[in-house]
Amino acid sequence: MKRIGVLTSGGDAPGMNAAIRAIVRTAMYNKVEVFGIKRGYTGLLEQDIEPMNIYSVADIIHRGGTILRSSRSEYFKTEAGQKKGVKILNDYNIESLIVIGGDGSFKGAQALSNRGVNTIGIPGTIDNDIGCTDYSIGFDTALNTALDAIGKIRDTTSSHNRVNVVEVMGRDCGDIALFAGLAGGAESIIVPEQEYNLDIICEKLLKGKDRGKLHSIIILSEGAGSFDDLCKGIEERTGVVTRGTNLGYIQRGGSPSSFDRILASRMGNMAVNLLIEGQSSRVTCIRDNKYIDMGINEALEIEKKFDVEAYKISDILSI
Repeated sequence: MKRIGVLTSGGDAPGMNAAIRAIVRTAMYNKVEVFGIKRGYTGLLEQDIEPMNIYSVADIIHRGGTILRSSRSEYFKTEAGQKKGVKILNDYNIESLIVIGGDGSFKGAQALSNRGVNTIGIPGTIDNDIGCTDYSIGFDTALNTALDAIGKIRDTTSSHNRVNVVEVMGRDCGDIALFAGLAGGAESIIVPEQEYNLDIICEKLLKGKDRGKLHSIIILSEGAGSFDDLCKGIEERTGVVTRGTNLGYIQRGGSPSSFDRILASRMGNMAVNLLIEGQSSRVTCIRDNKYIDMGINEALEIEKKFDVEAYKISDILSI
């Protein structure tokens, strides 16, 4: 193998740059050329491709986002788009491709692999919704960003004797909400994986108020219900002034945590080594604190499991 490509696809995540850096430097160490494909599969189809070297990845390990930028491509999901992508890779003599992203990005890599392109997937998404790995690149940073915001919101909520509903990202996966709520001492955590009863939540809030509690924090995962309806429902049932804060895209930005930098560096190095060893259609993972790889088909079939035990603990500790 003499030439590989790398792209980032889907939502950006802190730590993607650390992975790109590891890929480029590991490849150069092994005398393999690297081409950066900008703007994900869209950039591939538009031939937004350029060679990378040691200077391309200088001083980026601490930077959030992705220097290769990202996007989503509907056309690449089609047979015509995939055939065009394969042809372009062949025209550039790019023998292998490393894809950093989530499930949708992996499906693109799977499609290319089925058409003869050597591919390796690296999980990069703040949602942590990829079943094959315990942690995806960017999750730890997003979690700490949410936790920091919750601490600041708690200060003003306490000053005004209010309830504050904090909405965090996660789509259909409640991991950010769960662990930010557990670490932040939230009174209730609302996630897509668990049904909730607003009357029970409000009863808990009123009991806390009767004990002299000055404030309450409710964490809502974005895929678990209506932000506005929840705020109105709580205020109507409790009579306590309720405000809401949607953390939004702030969770995607910022310098990656040490954990995400190490995770990304290890996975980037691993991806290149797998290609050098002749492996293809694989995904890098961390499971039970061990770095492993598995087939991309198997990886896509593994269902993300919600940590019910952590959810139960958070409920007990919020009494």
